[in-house]
Amino acid sequence: MKNMPITLLFILYCSLFIGEAPAQTSSILDSYVQEGLKNNLALRQESFEIGRVTEAINQARSLFYPRVAFNPTYSLAAGGRRLEFPVGDLLNPAYATLNKLTGSDNFPTNIQNVNQLLAPNNFHDTKFSVQYAIYNTDIRYNYLIQKQLLTAQQARKRIVENELCYTVRTAYYQYLQTLDAVRILDNSRRVLTELARLNEKLVSNNVATKEILSSARYELSKLDRQMADATKSRESARAYFNFLLNRDLVASVEVDSVLTRILPEQKENMVDLQQTALRGRQELVQLGGSLRAAQTAVKLNEANANIPNLYVGGNAGFQGFGYTFQNQAYAIAQIGLQWDLFRGYEKRSKIQQARIQTNALQTRMQELQQQIQLQVLQAYYDLSAANESLAATQSGIQNADASFRVIDSKYRNGQALLIEFLRYQNDQLTAQLQHSLARTDVLIKRAALDRAVAVE
Repeated sequence: MKNMPITLLFILYCSLFIGEAPAQTSSILDSYVQEGLKNNLALRQESFEIGRVTEAINQARSLFYPRVAFNPTYSLAAGGRRLEFPVGDLLNPAYATLNKLTGSDNFPTNIQNVNQLLAPNNFHDTKFSVQYAIYNTDIRYNYLIQKQLLTAQQARKRIVENELCYTVRTAYYQYLQTLDAVRILDNSRRVLTELARLNEKLVSNNVATKEILSSARYELSKLDRQMADATKSRESARAYFNFLLNRDLVASVEVDSVLTRILPEQKENMVDLQQTALRGRQELVQLGGSLRAAQTAVKLNEANANIPNLYVGGNAGFQGFGYTFQNQAYAIAQIGLQWDLFRGYEKRSKIQQARIQTNALQTRMQELQQQIQLQVLQAYYDLSAANESLAATQSGIQNADASFRVIDSKYRNGQALLIEFLRYQNDQLTAQLQHSLARTDVLIKRAALDRAVAVE
């Protein structure tokens, strides 16, 4: 192992990386996406909002039914204003005279004067009340508005789901890239370790002086610092990915080794993608729900200005002094109409305000459609550029590998300087890291295009 050539180590590393057997390929990431959709806290909040709007619809629907209430009241009073009327003083003498004239007792002569508190004392009103709106524009249109707002809220949840899918996929790709970076740096450290061993032999055999050994060890120390940074990035990427899935931040993440090797192809036509986005983007559905709610609000205010509200109701129960319930029963039936004929042009202003809101949302709809087309265009060309960059890095890594193999052979035969070896080795390391980043960038740009097109 100590005498194994550096090029052989590199070839062995590449064969291990490329030849890894996939566990379950894309199903690994798909399962993580589904776990994120199930457990993500932000998505749970959207579910609560949908529940809140649904209950608002139930409340609006309840206004279509009659309202029945039991309303008993009992009053005690003392002092205050009184109603005094000398009805007895006025009528008793007159009735007595009439009795004398007629020779009978047909007219009462013991009528008491009225002396009654205005506030009723020991008085109860025990009744059932019924109210029912035969026609009420507020109830009708408010129910429609709440249903349209529910559609908008459901679309809002799907927007968050689409964004979460993109975020989970991107975080997973970035985590895989950090693993790849750690592997590349670890392989480079093996190369430098082998170089240090080779230089140690050269020094011990008096073939070279000690500075080549010090230089190799210094390069190892620099690589160790890079390894520490890469390890920190790996742990941070894993913690962020677990955070999105609402899991323990240090939980292990299953690796799909094929995902970064079998890259998605870009075959779609941009115009077709834009049309697909215009049909499927939930932002348009959400705004459409808000627009329909605003249009219904216009109808609501117009109906309030032109159509009266009609209702029926009634009361039935007992009313009187003391809870005797004898000769205290009563019933009242009502039918009513409410029509505001003039309120200082308030209703006209409300209609105009609702129309302005509708026009604003229609303008926003046009702007949003253009924004979506622009997003698809940018994501499409970003993916094209990422694919071209990947091809360039692929060529770069092939050239860097070929150059390093040549300089490795020359250095072992004493035909190249250490500084040349280190430069070509650093070029190879840089090319490998750039290629790894380019592969990840293609996956991220593909996910961004899927998000712009609203591909689930």
